[in-house]
Amino acid sequence: MTATERERVEVGGLPIDPVTEHEVVERVRAELLAGRGGWIATPNVDHLRHASRDPRVAEMIRSAHISVADGAPVVWAAKISGHPLPARVTGADLIWSLSEAAAADGRSVYLLGGEPGVPERAAEALQRAYPGLKVSGSCSPPRGFELDEVELAKCRDGVVEAHPDIVFVGLGFPKQERIISDFSALLPSAWWLGCGAALPFAAGDLQRAPGWMRPLGLEWLFRLVHEPRRLFRRYVREDAPFALVLLTGALLTRLRAPRS
Repeated sequence: MTATERERVEVGGLPIDPVTEHEVVERVRAELLAGRGGWIATPNVDHLRHASRDPRVAEMIRSAHISVADGAPVVWAAKISGHPLPARVTGADLIWSLSEAAAADGRSVYLLGGEPGVPERAAEALQRAYPGLKVSGSCSPPRGFELDEVELAKCRDGVVEAHPDIVFVGLGFPKQERIISDFSALLPSAWWLGCGAALPFAAGDLQRAPGWMRPLGLEWLFRLVHEPRRLFRRYVREDAPFALVLLTGALLTRLRAPRS
C-alpha cells in the first residue's frame, strides 16, 4: 500500500494523512508530472481549535488533497488514540524539500505572504540552497488585502500570470487557506502549500526553534519567548487548554476502543 492509499487518521475531527515529508514531496512531484494540481494543509492545534468551532473552516481543511500534522500535539493525539502517524510534517520544512525537488525537476515556485521584502529574501535563501531553482514571482500583499477587491485582484492576477508550479502561501491561518481556495481554481495544475511563518523563517526574519526543541514539541515555547505580546493569547489562553482537551479525548478514545 502506498502513502497515497493509506487511510486517513482522524485527529480532533480533522483528517490527517499518515505520510512522511519525503512521501509528500514524491506525491507532489508525481502529480505535477501528470498535470494534476492540489493543495497541502498543515493542521496544528490552532487549526483544530478553529475547526471545532466553525464547520466552514473544518470543511475547508477537509478539502485539502494532502493534510499533514504540522503540530506536535496532533502527532501525540494520534499516537495516544491508537492510530500513530509516521512523522510530523511541517510547512516550515516542506518549503525547503519542495523547493529542492522543484529545482531538480526544473519547476518554478511562487512566494506569497509576509511583510514587504520577506518573500524576496526567502526566495533568495531558497535559491542559494538549491541553485537553479526557478522563482516565477513573489508578493507581499498589504494588510487587509483580502477585503479590498482591487488589492485582491492585483495579488490574484500576479500569481496567475506567473504560472508557477508550486505556490507557497504564508498568510497565517485561516486566511492562507481561504486564499488558496479562491486562487487555486485558476491554476488547476499547480500545487499550493499553506505554510504560515515558513517565509519569514526562510528569510531569516524570524528565528526558528533549535533542532533539539522540535521533537519535544517546544517550538511554541520558543516562539512565545520571542513574540510574547503577539502570541500569548493564542498559545497560552486558547491553544494550550484545547491541546489538553485534545489529548484527554484521544486517551478516552483509546480506552473505549474494543480490545482485539
